[in-house]
This record gives sequence, C-alpha cells and structure tokens, in this order.
Amino acid sequence: MEGSTLLVLGPNAWLLLAVLLGLAAVVWRTALGRSPVQMLVAGVRALIQLAAVALVIAWLSDKGPLAFAFVALMFLVGVWTSGRRVAPDGRWWLAAVPLAAGVVPVALMMFAFGVLPFSALAIIAVLGQQIGGAMTSVTLAGRRIRDELALRQGEVEAAVALGFPWQAARAMVGRPVAGEAVLPSIDQTRTAGLVTLPGAFVGMILGGAAPLDAGLIQLLVLVSLLLVNAGAAATTLWLSCAGAWTRPRTRPRDIPAGKTPR
Repeated sequence: MEGSTLLVLGPNAWLLLAVLLGLAAVVWRTALGRSPVQMLVAGVRALIQLAAVALVIAWLSDKGPLAFAFVALMFLVGVWTSGRRVAPDGRWWLAAVPLAAGVVPVALMMFAFGVLPFSALAIIAVLGQQIGGAMTSVTLAGRRIRDELALRQGEVEAAVALGFPWQAARAMVGRPVAGEAVLPSIDQTRTAGLVTLPGAFVGMILGGAAPLDAGLIQLLVLVSLLLVNAGAAATTLWLSCAGAWTRPRTRPRDIPAGKTPR
C-alpha cells in the first residue's frame, strides 16, 4: 500500500472539507431549523484544536508525567461541555462527578493490570477516548432524563402522593431512558469489524502491527468504553433523580407527601 494514510491528502482534501462543512451547515439550518453558525464554528474549532493538540502531543511524546496534566485539561473541557448541555442555568460543574465515576475506575484498572503503560502517547490516546465517551454519555443521559422528567412530572408527583420518596419517584421515570445514552457504544462494539473498522485498529494495521494484536487492543478500548459510559450514565441518572443539577427553592424532602413542589 502506497503512502502512510488511508485517504489521499492534498489540496482536494481541504476543498472537500470546506464543501462537507458547508453542506452540513445548510442541512442543519434548512432541515433542522438550527443556526448554521453552530456547525461552522464547530468545524473551525476542530481544525484549530486538532492542529494545536498534534503539536502538543508530539512535544509530550517523551514526557510521560506531563501527559496527566494534558488529560486533566481534557477532563475539564469535558466537564464544561457536558455540564453546560445538561444544566446550562444550574450546577453544570457537577458533570465532573459522572465523568470521573466513568473514567477513573477503568483507568486505574488498566494501570493496575499493566495493560496501559506510563507512556504519554498511550495515556493521552486511551484516556482521551474514555473522557470523550463519558462526556457523550453524560450529555445524552442528562438531557434525556431532564426532558422526560419535565414531560412526565405528573407521574412523578402521583408517585410521591402514594408515598414514594422524590428520588425514587424520579428514578421510575428516568431509569428507562438513561440507558439509551449507552446504546451507541453497545452498537459500536457489537458491529466492530462488520459495519465499522475503528480508527485505532486501522491505524495499527497500517503501522505494521500484527492483526491479532491490533484487534485485541481495539477490543480493550471498546469494552472499556462500555464500562466508562455505563458508569457515567448511571451516575448522571443518580444526580438527576436527586435534583442535584438545580437548586430548588424548597427541598423535596421538606415537602409532605401529597403536596407538589413550588
């Protein structure tokens, strides 16, 4: 195979990027009724950020301890991104809880088993994927639960009137939809090698790694993401049902059964 990349790069690649981003913005505006600026800004930011990150990672390649500082920055950006999606007017910083609940235990297990080496490139690549997966799960689960609780508030109040605690009443509504945030990860894992070839797997094959080794590494990444995303979604459910994202004027536990919160 000629070249070191799967796609042919050059001036046409940059032209195609502009066309794809422009068309995405048009569909986003005309079919979905959203501001095209969001789509355009996302594409430009991705370009700038990827260029900067590539330079930083190259500089960190032989500086293992500093990789954790970069991962911490990634974590903070993930908290800001997910938190502002779930609770734009509330305690958005609490997104750090489900993100950490998903990522930290899995990362510690990978270090403990000796699977993840103390190499800057490995740490950034693996933990970066896990933070990204957890961020997506927190966003999807948090917004889905929030909307469902607002839509079915009457059912929650009815359960409280029957004697259920507020958190348990909310969980009856939120739990069935919280797991939907993990479905994309499950589908990606189920169809790996059949519908999609994950980027890490393809990159290792092109880099000369043995196919079985590449497959095992990609499987570790995919399965670790299942636990990361499930843990993040479960913690998001707990926070949502506890009413932690907002600061209510009257705490649910102070409201007698049969009464509705103000």
